[in-house]
Amino acid sequence: VQTDGSSVVLPGIATLNDGKVDLMADPAVSWFVDYNHENCSPETGLPCGTLRIPAFLAHNNELVCSRSLLRRACERFSLEMKNLLAANPALCTQWQIAPEDVDEVVLTAATELEFWVRTPEREINREQLSVSQGLKEQYWKRTKGVVRTALEHSIDLLELYGFKPEMGHKEVGGVKAQLTGSGSLDHIMEQLEIDWRFSPAMQAADNELFARIFIKEAFRLHGLEASFLAKPIEGVAGSGEHVHVNAVAIMKNGRRINLFAPADFNKDFLSEIGWGALMGFMKHYDVISPFITVSNDAFSRLKPGFEAPTHAVASLGCDIATPSRNRTVLVGLIRHSDQPLATRFEIRSPNPHTNTFISLAAIYQCMLDGIRHAVRSGRLAADLEKEFCKSAGEPGVYLRTERMYRSEDDVFAKYSEEERDRLFGKPPAGVYDTLRRLLHQDDGLAVLCQGEVFSDAILSSYSRAMLDVWEMELRDRILHDNLERVRICTRVHNHSDYDESLWGEISALRQRLARDTNDRVCLFNEIRQALDTKNLRLAAALQMEMDDMLHRLEHLYACYLRNQLDE
Repeated sequence: VQTDGSSVVLPGIATLNDGKVDLMADPAVSWFVDYNHENCSPETGLPCGTLRIPAFLAHNNELVCSRSLLRRACERFSLEMKNLLAANPALCTQWQIAPEDVDEVVLTAATELEFWVRTPEREINREQLSVSQGLKEQYWKRTKGVVRTALEHSIDLLELYGFKPEMGHKEVGGVKAQLTGSGSLDHIMEQLEIDWRFSPAMQAADNELFARIFIKEAFRLHGLEASFLAKPIEGVAGSGEHVHVNAVAIMKNGRRINLFAPADFNKDFLSEIGWGALMGFMKHYDVISPFITVSNDAFSRLKPGFEAPTHAVASLGCDIATPSRNRTVLVGLIRHSDQPLATRFEIRSPNPHTNTFISLAAIYQCMLDGIRHAVRSGRLAADLEKEFCKSAGEPGVYLRTERMYRSEDDVFAKYSEEERDRLFGKPPAGVYDTLRRLLHQDDGLAVLCQGEVFSDAILSSYSRAMLDVWEMELRDRILHDNLERVRICTRVHNHSDYDESLWGEISALRQRLARDTNDRVCLFNEIRQALDTKNLRLAAALQMEMDDMLHRLEHLYACYLRNQLDE
């Protein structure tokens, strides 16, 4: 199918004078029929359906889409792994195989999809949500009423489409719904999660997109709005989409071997290949992160106190026999001696709107870099483990001297923000910062471009596209919404010295944020001026200042309202 490029975002590639883009169907994955149950055939009574065909984008006969990046990354990973095993046959002895027995290496992935559901057009009480979250009142609680029905409907749909759903449950966020006189529930505001089985990486990325469509439609048919935003409500838990990854060697006789799993679970956490994958991921996370977290919404989720990772640090388990499932880290190792095929890494930073195709491509490229080091160096698992568990300032053969990569502690309780920045690296502050870092990571960019998986043109196009989205959203949506947040903070007290003093501080913040004077420009308009002049560094810094000031304003206004006795 040919298009003129107007419906795709490929700045610098599909231009106004060179915009021909072809859609090329992918026959290697599942195609789905999306049924419309509100439009049934009058002859048969059956719903009409639209065939959804996963496709590549080609410009001038060159594949340029994120889907093609993942395919190239998977093909390169499989080929490189077979070559590494052939060149190092001793590595295969732990699995009692020979290199020539390997037919292919398959990268598998799975996602845990979190989302919020609510009754449309109902006002959100953020304070109640925050209290409920702190008390853990909703986590794994039994679903009821229309939420249960819609959740069960969603799981049934996923089962019918072959996703093999494993569970659906309530998450930490939400408040108790109100019972109406008719016995139904109203004022619904709940956070849910649905998980399904592993698939090959490309199919897993497709499944995640289709699952969002099916789930959102199932809840809509039951009168509920499903949101997959990373941070739909300020001050309460956002929605993540933890991604699980591993690599499986398929033998010519059909046997499957998890390449990350150690031969002896009582001796090692991981195989040499598994250690290499983890080390490559952690060393190069600065170039992976811009493909995982690259929106204002996504950065709003990654804050201390909301069970979301802020720094690049991993957890292996308290010891070889005791898994920890540390929820404060970026990466967790999941392993069990009874299920070696299930050995995998859980990456906790993605959110439901993370582009799974391009993020997995970046992850696999960086993991392969670490694997190549581990295998070619001939280092044993114990030696690789020792380097991974090093202290900050301790030199490493592969990893950075100044970094620490492992913690089994609650990193928010044990370390201050300054300590976390020093030990694990200072995370980017926002969209502009993460994209600027991406384009200045020469070593990491070279890793992404190995095997011609990524290219300079694609990296440049991606960065421009994400910056354009950030600018437009900041100017046309965030500033507008923030103005409404400022206007809501109105004076309500009569005569009180305490209230007058508190209101004075609130009023000063309101004026600084949103009102120009003869002497100065308000912060909102300073941001607009910075965007108009393309001073993006200044706009990003002012955005951080605006966010801090708004949080301060809303905190003070909540204290102010709590001191009012008259309704």
